[in-house]
Amino acid sequence: MSEHRNRNAEEEVVDAEVVDDPSSVAEETDGEGAADQVERDLDELGETKRERDEYLELAQRTRADFENYRKRVAKETSEALARGKAQLARDLLPVIDNLERALETGKDPAAHGALVEGVGFVLDELRGKLGGAGVEAFDPKGEKFDPQLHEALSTQPAEGTESGVVLETLEKGYRLNGEVLRPARVVVSK
Repeated sequence: MSEHRNRNAEEEVVDAEVVDDPSSVAEETDGEGAADQVERDLDELGETKRERDEYLELAQRTRADFENYRKRVAKETSEALARGKAQLARDLLPVIDNLERALETGKDPAAHGALVEGVGFVLDELRGKLGGAGVEAFDPKGEKFDPQLHEALSTQPAEGTESGVVLETLEKGYRLNGEVLRPARVVVSK
């Protein structure tokens, strides 16, 4: 019996060691699993940081490209405006020359008829230059008053005319391609 006890004790010890071994193996396996999970999380974090950096770089490049575009458009607009002003000045220089000649002619009292005729020619030339640029004059006399197109400088009663009609145009209005540059300055009926 004692021999049987010894065997059972050895078996129990062996069994106890075997039972202890699986728990220590489980701990090692759990430790390796946790380490693997941490490593995967770190890899994902690294990938996320890389993607973030790529998007940040893309956003910075896009912002710089947009800023360059904005500056280029502003420069091109400024240059186009300067070219437009230069062209207008070139077109109007002959008008100035003709007005100067008309003033020279006006110094001679006998040439007043020629002066009036010369100024008329200059006015026609100026209107032609402005018309070529899309500028047109409008005279609203007899039309219904429209505050979008007319500026009322005064009102006066007018027999036989309904209220709100343009009686007299003091200064013509001007449009550029349909857009009002200056409203016509008018007298309106009460």
